[in-house]
Amino acid sequence: MKPLNKITIVGVGLIGGSFAKGLKQAGLVKTIMGFGQDESSLRKAIELGVIDEYSTDMQKAVVDSDLIMLAVPLGVMEAVLEEMKPFIKQGAIITDAGSAKSSVITSVIKVFGHLPEFFVPGHPIAGKEKSGVTAADSELYMNHRVILTPAEQTSTLAIQRVTELWQALGANIEVMGAEQHDDIFAATSHLPHLLAFSLVDLLDEHPELGNVFPYTAGGFRDFTRIASSDATMWRDIALANSDAIVKWLKNYQQSITALTELVEAKEGERLFKLFENAKSARDRHIGH
Repeated sequence: MKPLNKITIVGVGLIGGSFAKGLKQAGLVKTIMGFGQDESSLRKAIELGVIDEYSTDMQKAVVDSDLIMLAVPLGVMEAVLEEMKPFIKQGAIITDAGSAKSSVITSVIKVFGHLPEFFVPGHPIAGKEKSGVTAADSELYMNHRVILTPAEQTSTLAIQRVTELWQALGANIEVMGAEQHDDIFAATSHLPHLLAFSLVDLLDEHPELGNVFPYTAGGFRDFTRIASSDATMWRDIALANSDAIVKWLKNYQQSITALTELVEAKEGERLFKLFENAKSARDRHIGH
């Protein structure tokens, strides 16, 4: 694959930084430009070999860029697109790493008046508990899925180029519709995070229990680990994918009601079957 002359990473944190670092090490781009507001973080990105240059000026950051990666919170996606719109060169590809695709596509349409053929929506399914550019890892996407949700009008060449870049980082590409993506991740990612946040908030200095956290063991810690995730990011996700999340919250409410009734009635056999089925499904599909 022919190397790109310049790519711009808007949001040089874990996700955008790992994308940049991997491409740099693979020799697939001549110059990687970082854009952001925190100059100390951007200077750190240069020190760590994640990017080659940086700017806090959007025009300087995106001018003449062959590809722009948007690795910013969903809540600022529209504002960032609006700011860069006047400076995007003809034929430049834009892609993103947002975890709710319909809202990103809506933001793009609001800014451009239509969905441009050079925009390729994406979502890498990878991460770490640590965030920020210091956590950037060139192997973060190795053997992880990256979901692309292009529209009918999306350029085949743009899809191919974005696919090739992710594959160069060791990622496995899947293509699906934006609505299907949002429904799947509302159920498998967004719902568990909201449940973890809710449980920790429920038990925090509960009037009947006081401080219970010194008594928590592995099960509680495993289940609630994701409640340590960034609050701003998850607020944005909850707002951006609210319809699908509400759908699965209501489904889960029905399951909790049914489980409550089984426990209350001491239905041992039915409880065993539920637990055994869940264990079997997890072991079969996810492993230990």
